[in-house]
Amino acid sequence: MIMTHPGLPASWGMAVIAGMVVLTLWAVVSPLPGSAGATVYNLTRAPLLRGLVRYLVSSPRILLVLKLVFVALFLLVIYAGLFGNQIPERNIATVLTWNIWWAGLIFSVFFLGTAWCAVCPWDAMAQWLVRRRLWKRAEPNNSLNLRVPRMLRNTWPALLMFIALTWLELGLGITTDPYATAVVALLMVVLATTSLAIYERNAFCRFFCPVGRTVGFYSQLAPVELRPIDTQTCADCTSLACYHGNEETEPCPTWLVMGRLKQNSYCTSCGNCVRSCPHDNVAWRLRSPSVEAVQDARPRHDEAWFMIGLLALTGFHGLSMMPFWETWMSNVARVLNDSGQLLLSFTVGMFGSMAAVVAVYALFVLFTRWLVGRETPFRRQFATLAFVSLPLAFAYHMAHNLNHLVREGVGVGKVFENPLGTGMAPLSMMEKHARHFEMLISQDALFAIQAGLMVFGFWIAVQIVRHRGRKLLLAEGVRVGGGWRLTPMLGFVVLMTAFHLWLLSQPMIMRM
Repeated sequence: MIMTHPGLPASWGMAVIAGMVVLTLWAVVSPLPGSAGATVYNLTRAPLLRGLVRYLVSSPRILLVLKLVFVALFLLVIYAGLFGNQIPERNIATVLTWNIWWAGLIFSVFFLGTAWCAVCPWDAMAQWLVRRRLWKRAEPNNSLNLRVPRMLRNTWPALLMFIALTWLELGLGITTDPYATAVVALLMVVLATTSLAIYERNAFCRFFCPVGRTVGFYSQLAPVELRPIDTQTCADCTSLACYHGNEETEPCPTWLVMGRLKQNSYCTSCGNCVRSCPHDNVAWRLRSPSVEAVQDARPRHDEAWFMIGLLALTGFHGLSMMPFWETWMSNVARVLNDSGQLLLSFTVGMFGSMAAVVAVYALFVLFTRWLVGRETPFRRQFATLAFVSLPLAFAYHMAHNLNHLVREGVGVGKVFENPLGTGMAPLSMMEKHARHFEMLISQDALFAIQAGLMVFGFWIAVQIVRHRGRKLLLAEGVRVGGGWRLTPMLGFVVLMTAFHLWLLSQPMIMRM
């Protein structure tokens, strides 16, 4: 018997639709906004937090302790996955990796930006194996320090790896296979270590890591950022210690110069720039959420494809967990004469759904181009408007993961008591039913948060359309007035939000 999570009730769905209607009408008739400076607050100036924030960001020991904790958990996952009970709901490898870490990681981005990258066990183990230092700068750094080939200096490798991991996760079902989970985790460490041993700095984090790039792009919507306190100080600086490092501190692992930093996408929150800056001019600060995605981040073609890929893959995750998905795959298998695990059918379904999202987005960009003007190349418009994908994917990703987190994270305490699942039997139907009544928060609260997330994502997407669309209008020499010329992109936002809302309203198969 397949257990499912109940979908979002119709009453909450109607509330989201009402909000979408109001916001869409407002966006069409109201004047387009001008460019506005973001409101920021430097945390090192907070009276009660100043000392604590300074200590946390400047002390490598705090970061080292956190890395040791996460590496220990990671090694436990590896050991349990390889040698423990292979019942997924009884083994900490699958429970901790898929029910807790992956489900909760997306929420950490909303509050902490790219903080996960600073304590990532993949990178920590790679650094220790290659640099042979727990902390401080390693000279020599035991790497070949080769320049990353030009064809790899973009987000395409990360996108391809993200697609491959999704195929493994949903196609081969590694989320319910402790051994496969451990093997994939080890593979990521091998890739990170190999990259660090061959290429200069940290090419894996910058170009190859699918988790890091997902966290990086989503963090454009986060309310925190690591930035200069005084931009003029950076302009006058001749040492560029934030980029090169100093005697004690490694250089920026992802080739960033603090004085020119405008977006979170490639910052790993490692704190190297904070510790190496001779002017003490780098600090964490709060900002208006999403201002980076709305107007500050610069559009690039490869990044646009990654953002659209995020949108397509998050929707596909939800689609593949619907009870009717297996029926669809069986129908495709009959056409393709597929049998066994139906991997061919799954692959066709996966890439077909991704291609559909890309095609729909491109079509709506073409419609917008027809109304806005055709002086700006389609490639440029495609990249500029792709930022609209971020809040749509992020909001649905959080709403979807929240189901896993609050419903399937209930038994994690018992798993920690017996991480290898020694002597344990599969969950009984009674235990599975009990999880519907022992949620971490009430079901009403869950539905309210999910509905709120959908409205939040829709609102930010509308803001992105209006701000980015205004720049396109100005580039075309069109008089900026109301937002009616941007109606096609608003239609895309409505269509994708409606699709995600429909997915949330369906019963979803429990992962384990």
